[in-house]
Amino acid sequence: MERIITEKTIQDFGTHLRSEEKSGATVEKYLRDVRAFAAFTRGEKITKEIVIEFKRGLLCGGYAVRSVNSMLASLNSLFSFLNWYDLKVKTVKVQREIFCAEEKELTKAEYERLCTAARQKHNERLNLILQTICGTGIRVSELQFITAEAVKKGEAVVSLKGKTRTVFIVKQLQKKLLRYISEQKIKSGAVFVTRTGRPMDRTSIWREMKGLCEEANVNPKKVFPHNLRHLFARVFYGIEKDIAKLADILGHSSIDTTRIYIISSGQEHRKRMEAMRLIL
Repeated sequence: MERIITEKTIQDFGTHLRSEEKSGATVEKYLRDVRAFAAFTRGEKITKEIVIEFKRGLLCGGYAVRSVNSMLASLNSLFSFLNWYDLKVKTVKVQREIFCAEEKELTKAEYERLCTAARQKHNERLNLILQTICGTGIRVSELQFITAEAVKKGEAVVSLKGKTRTVFIVKQLQKKLLRYISEQKIKSGAVFVTRTGRPMDRTSIWREMKGLCEEANVNPKKVFPHNLRHLFARVFYGIEKDIAKLADILGHSSIDTTRIYIISSGQEHRKRMEAMRLIL
């Protein structure tokens, strides 16, 4: 049987991913990567050589190593689904970063300016979205679990990616959210919704956040929902120094993932090295 990727193959793969309870964003990402590979093969029979050539093309095409590895992970998942295990390729080895580039790291001061800008624009919904993500460490896709019921209880039960965890809503945030749902007359269900009552999606939140950058004087490259989660992780770890506990709070299966969240900025790393005073 010839190994050719058809549109039906891709659709069946998508069905398989959904049956494994992958998030909508993950399924969309995997299928986008697979379609890019299918376009590269131009309907030809797939061999290990073609897969390696695709990998080499990504590396030579200016893609970041993490992006290349992410795309290869999508392909390897497809090959496992099709039982084409001999076509799976190794990811590119990359040395773990010991500090975060300052142009990528959102500081606490910048976060505060974004919240201030949202209030000045009279966008209380966005202001509270920023504070809820940053104050709890949840993913933007988990905002749907911040319901009126959860706010009243002071904790939300988050079920995503086959895992369930409890997220605490601190009293100060709870007070703000209680006032908001009272003003918006939200009796039950998701707190952050559109005018039609649907939960706010990632794209809408991202777009609204970008709209704050100029007024808040923050580099747009570092303004996106997931950076608020990173800020929560760094502040929490700075207080607790317990990476295992932080991994549980963030819902990470691996501590290696959590390590990425807590790396300090290059400036902080430089200060620590200078404080060692080892140069005579």
